[in-house]
Amino acid sequence: MEKVAESFLRLVRIMDDLREKCPWDRKQTIQTLRQLSIEELYELADAITEEDWKGIKEELGDLFLHLVFYAKIGTEQGRFTLDEVLEGISDKLVARHPHIYGEVEVRDEEDVKRNWEKLKLKEGKKSVLAGVPGGLPALVKAMRLQEKAKQVGFEWENAAQVWDKVEEETRELKEAVAEGDQSQIEEEWGDLLFSMVNYARFLKVDAENALERTNKKFIRRFTRMEALAAEQGQTLSDLSLTAMDDLWNQAKKEHRDEKP
Repeated sequence: MEKVAESFLRLVRIMDDLREKCPWDRKQTIQTLRQLSIEELYELADAITEEDWKGIKEELGDLFLHLVFYAKIGTEQGRFTLDEVLEGISDKLVARHPHIYGEVEVRDEEDVKRNWEKLKLKEGKKSVLAGVPGGLPALVKAMRLQEKAKQVGFEWENAAQVWDKVEEETRELKEAVAEGDQSQIEEEWGDLLFSMVNYARFLKVDAENALERTNKKFIRRFTRMEALAAEQGQTLSDLSLTAMDDLWNQAKKEHRDEKP
């Protein structure tokens, strides 16, 4: 633990030096750092998806730097100090874990989540959905909204019921497509996707991560198709759809063969 404290204090001291002596670091504000922080978070998410532990370690360091940077600016502005940030999250964790630091008893993780939401409402939240950031990507937001609603009992009983809902939304989308109302098509498509996210939760699948894995798989196979076409002295635009499909199947087979 002493080693952790020493390492953290070293980062804080380096941040103090950079803020004082480096023209770039001295110029930064919470607004200029915002987009950079978002990029760093997505880089961490990519590393997690790839289970790249070396990358995860590096990206965690970058995020720690950003957190210390914001705290430094907060101190300069007289808004808050780093120790207030740390004490604040520690106090919150103790207060929201009465089954650890109090006398509340829980049976499982679902009890923990329900207690967490109840405590947040007591702290002044007007809705169990209030803690879901508006700026979240839509797929992630759908998961979080459903998870929040679950904590007050607004939840399907089993996966079969959710799949029935998926099929219902599929029928409604097909009806909207047949009618040709573009606004209605978009709405029904959204309902179907929301239901699929719900089904993913019941399958214990992270919908966002699952889609990103598919994105990466598509990129890998498509770029391999391009390489295979180039080996034949062609580009994909030179080929028929049937020829491209043959290359796709070859790339797909190569990927399967590479797996342990």
